[in-house]
Amino acid sequence: MVTGKHNLTVGSVLFTIFNYTLMILITIICIYPFYYVLINSISANELSARGVVLFVPREVHFSNFTQVFNLPGLVRATFVSVSRTVVGTTLTVLASAFLGFLFTKHMWGRKFWYRLLIASMYVQAGLVPYFIVLMRMGFMNSFWVYIIPAIVQPFSVLLVKTYVESTPISLQESAEIDGAGPLKVFLHIILPLSKPILATVAIFAAVGQWNAFMDTLIFNNADQSLWTLQYILHQYIGNASRLAAEIRAMGMGGGGIDHMRIAQMQTPTSVRMTVTVVVTLPILFVYPFFQRYFTKGLMMGAVKG
Repeated sequence: MVTGKHNLTVGSVLFTIFNYTLMILITIICIYPFYYVLINSISANELSARGVVLFVPREVHFSNFTQVFNLPGLVRATFVSVSRTVVGTTLTVLASAFLGFLFTKHMWGRKFWYRLLIASMYVQAGLVPYFIVLMRMGFMNSFWVYIIPAIVQPFSVLLVKTYVESTPISLQESAEIDGAGPLKVFLHIILPLSKPILATVAIFAAVGQWNAFMDTLIFNNADQSLWTLQYILHQYIGNASRLAAEIRAMGMGGGGIDHMRIAQMQTPTSVRMTVTVVVTLPILFVYPFFQRYFTKGLMMGAVKG
C-alpha cells in the first residue's frame, strides 16, 4: 500500500545535497562573469585596472557610464543599432519561417535549392568577393547593407524546416481540404504553431544584429550617420589604450589632481568593462520575454535532421 511518503535514506539525502550544491556552483560560475564586469565598471578605475575588485565594488561611482553616454553621436548610433536590430530580426524571422515551410512542401527543384542552401553554410567565397558583390549592388554607405545580406540565414531555415516537419500534417491537410492555399496555411496554421522556433530564430538574429560592427567598419565607415552603437563603442575602446599613458601621467604627476578624480579617470580596463555592460544589458532585458519559447524551440527544431 502506498502511503504517499517517501522513505528517505542517507544515500538519497546526500545525493540531493550534492545535486543542489552542484547546481548552485554552476549557477554562480555562469553569473559571476557578468557580476564581475558590472562591479568593475562602477568601482574605482585604478583599483579595477589593478585587478583587486573581485567580489564587492569598491569606491563606487558612475562617471564611467556618464562619459560613455556623453560620447558624440551616441544617440544617433543607438537609433541605428535599434533600427537594424528590429528591422533585420523581423525580416529574418519571416524569411526563415516562409522558406522553412516551403522546403517541407512539394515544389520544383526543392532538393536542389535545399542542398544549395545547406552548402552555403560550409562553403563561402571570402570577404573580398563579398565586398565586391555588395559594392556592385550599390550597398556601400547604405543602411540596407545591415539588413538585406542577413535576411536569409541557412541555419535558421533548417531549424524552422525541422520544426514544421514535427507538427501534425493533418492540420495542414484539413486546411487545404477547406480550400486554403499555401499562403493561408502558412499564415493561419504554421506561424501560430511555430512560435517557439521563431522565438529561437529571433534571439539568434537579434543578438547578431545588435553585436555586429564589422559591417559598419567595412561598408559604412565614411558615413557617420550610419555608424552603429557597437562601432562607436569599439572606437572608444581603441582610444582608451592610447589615452592610458596620458591618464597615468596626469595621475602620477600631481598638478592638483585629488584622489577622487584619479579614481574616476578612465583606464582601458574600465572602458572595456563599461562598454561590455552597455552592450550586454539590452539583450539581457530582451531574453526573458523569449526564454519560455527558446529551449522548447531549439530542442524541437533539432530533433530531426
